[in-house]
Amino acid sequence: MGTRALALAGVAATVAALLGGASAQAAAPALKAAVTQTSVWNGGYGADVTITNSGDAASTSWTVEFDLPSGTAVTSSWSSVRTSTGQHHRFTNASFNGAVKPGVSVKFGFNASGGGLPVNCTINGVPCGGGTTPPTDTQAPTVPAGLRSTGVTSGSVSLAWTASADDVGVTGYEVLLGNAVSTTATGTTATISGLSPATAYSFSVRARDAAGNRSAASTAVSATTSPDSGGGGTVDVSTAAQLRAALAAAGPGQTIRMAAGTYRGSFVVDGRAGTPSQPITLSGPRDAVLVNDGPAGTAPSCPVPTAGWDSGYGLWLFGSPYWNLTGFTVQESKKGIVLDNSHHTTIDAVSVHHLDEEAVHFRRSSSDGVIRNSTITHTGLVQPGYGEGVYLGSANSNWACHGNTGGIDRSDRVQVLGNRIGPNVAAEAVDVKEGTYDGVIRGNTFDGQGITGQNSADSWVDVKGIGYLIEDNTGTFRSPGTFANGYETHNTSTTPALPNGCGNTWRNNRSDLGGVGQYAINITSVSKCTAMPNVVHSSNTVTGAVKGLTNAPVTP
Repeated sequence: MGTRALALAGVAATVAALLGGASAQAAAPALKAAVTQTSVWNGGYGADVTITNSGDAASTSWTVEFDLPSGTAVTSSWSSVRTSTGQHHRFTNASFNGAVKPGVSVKFGFNASGGGLPVNCTINGVPCGGGTTPPTDTQAPTVPAGLRSTGVTSGSVSLAWTASADDVGVTGYEVLLGNAVSTTATGTTATISGLSPATAYSFSVRARDAAGNRSAASTAVSATTSPDSGGGGTVDVSTAAQLRAALAAAGPGQTIRMAAGTYRGSFVVDGRAGTPSQPITLSGPRDAVLVNDGPAGTAPSCPVPTAGWDSGYGLWLFGSPYWNLTGFTVQESKKGIVLDNSHHTTIDAVSVHHLDEEAVHFRRSSSDGVIRNSTITHTGLVQPGYGEGVYLGSANSNWACHGNTGGIDRSDRVQVLGNRIGPNVAAEAVDVKEGTYDGVIRGNTFDGQGITGQNSADSWVDVKGIGYLIEDNTGTFRSPGTFANGYETHNTSTTPALPNGCGNTWRNNRSDLGGVGQYAINITSVSKCTAMPNVVHSSNTVTGAVKGLTNAPVTP
């Protein structure tokens, strides 16, 4: 994208702010600040801030401050000293660029996650606009119009719509699949992938502005994916042997369709990759049930498909990206669904229950996956401390086996959307491990009844990852169970050093702690996350808390 100048705080991009303390006749610096967006990518942007002295004396120092709207955060900066408190960011000069001579410019820069632009800017304490601070933007954009489907494949739907208007400016759009945000866009088109063939879907879109205001959702449009893509075809199976054969031979664009019934045994997908335009789909009704009575045989030192060894996993994808898993049930196995190095896998409307350990595990850099509209109960029946509902990444003690991306398990950008997790999930409903980045946990219902407290599992969601958005979830707790807080962060030390447990955002979550939990959101350490603070918005609510909403500062 070409470079384009952005206005700070919705005023002219270049503004003068006279430093105080000098008479009108005395020589004085006059600083101008301009922000230039130098690059834009899906989920963020980079920007330079240029400070120019148009006065007749050198400055000795400068300070630029601004706010970013909800959902946008500074992730890194350079040539300045940054301090951040919630959504407010303060940049002072570095040792080498505080003195700005007349007619000379200096620069600093920053990267941001999210699409929101700076507002409420000041330079050396004076509003960048040269007058009073602009009023807070509370007006939402207009509703997008003309939503339509522009194309379908077996695994995707493309949409387009007419742009919204806003008093300040529209910064992006959220595309909703049903009631959950499926993807975001900065323009007026989007493609939603990871869908199942021959399936009808309902989409709507809403606009957002830099202040975080959102329009109402547009009129919904329905689109049906094509039966298959590229001649992959459909393979119907009704026995365990047929299913194993179909999984072993699966190819791009193919759909494996299970009939109702119980499929007992080991079901492993080893090195069978779909493509972005032709994912592989495994589908079945809710009463198509996978059961694995294992484990059996001698296990290798690290879990990899090995002749003579049955892992006991209900369904195991290993090195098999671009799959859709839809509709069926996994139960009575050691683990439920395990993804190893199987990125861009979508799990939709499955039921996973009565497991020895965890239900669904995105592991070994299984990035860019989705689990949505699914139900998980009764986990950890044999190992309660390992009975997570959804497990993202790996503990750093297991990176020797699963750290296949620079020694780290980078199961990044996984989205957990609209699921019902619990009751009787023995560990966390969602466990976000260290070293993972930029996932989304949205619109889920967490029932904490039956959580055991073993292996420190005493919250709905434990966040050791970085840059996660946790929003619009509903959590409850009722005895029996061991329950400390609704959501927790932990700052796990790793090699290489990472900002684990930092840069995460909570908003619009509803928590009922049942008179037992201490805080809805417990931020373990503020001091360890000064460069990437965790943000708790006032839109979160809590009832039944022993202590309150959070132990951290609350951001409006």
